[in-house]
This record gives sequence, C-alpha cells and structure tokens, in this order.
Amino acid sequence: QVPLVESGGGSVQAGGSLRLSCAASGIFDYRPYSMGWFRQALGTEREGVASIGDRGTTNYADSVKGRFTIYQDNAKKTLYLLMNSLKPEDTGMYYCAAEPFASCCSASSLWESKYNSWGQGTQVTVSS
Repeated sequence: QVPLVESGGGSVQAGGSLRLSCAASGIFDYRPYSMGWFRQALGTEREGVASIGDRGTTNYADSVKGRFTIYQDNAKKTLYLLMNSLKPEDTGMYYCAAEPFASCCSASSLWESKYNSWGQGTQVTVSS
C-alpha cells in the first residue's frame, strides 16, 4: 500500500468549482500504475468518479464527464480533481485511491475493488 492524503474539500454553491488534491509520493515510482477518485454520499455505496494512468490516459463516470478533470503533477507527486459546474448531487466524501502495477483506464479503473490504497477522504458539500 502507498500513503495517500487528500485535501481541498469544502462547501460551495451549485455552479461553483473546487479542486481536490491527493499527495501520493509513493505511487509515482511504479510503472504502470492507476489512480482514481471515488465519492460516497450518505447512505450510498462508494462510486468511481475518474481515473488516470501513468501515461496520462483517463476515464470518467458519465455523471461528471465535461465537468470534472483528473490530472497529475509528477514533479509534485500529486493527483488532482478539478470540479466545475458543481451540482448538489456531487455532495459526498471524496477519496483518492491508487494501485501500483495496474494499467489504466478501462471500465474497471472505476471499480473500488481495483484499488488497495486509499486516503482518508475529504468532504465536498454543494448547496442549491
């Protein structure tokens, strides 16, 4: 497992933006690797939001396509999730996940079972 620490959550009005960060110094030494953002609303199961591989390929859940962007800064060893046009249904705890030696980004890259390393989560609340 690799250590992951999320930050950047907060409260925002609908239509606003937030950028989440995930400090992930351990994963960038592996090739290949897969990283992802997941979210969990109260009373629901955790769902995959976006994923990215070591070569920069990405995959997004249909619900966030065109609004969210996942990207990484290898020099800073940090994963990001830029969230624009936020909606109340985007509210939830957001988690960063990583898996060394895993390719990306087929549909399975958004499956919780693909990842063994998880951060503690950061809360995002979108009000209408």
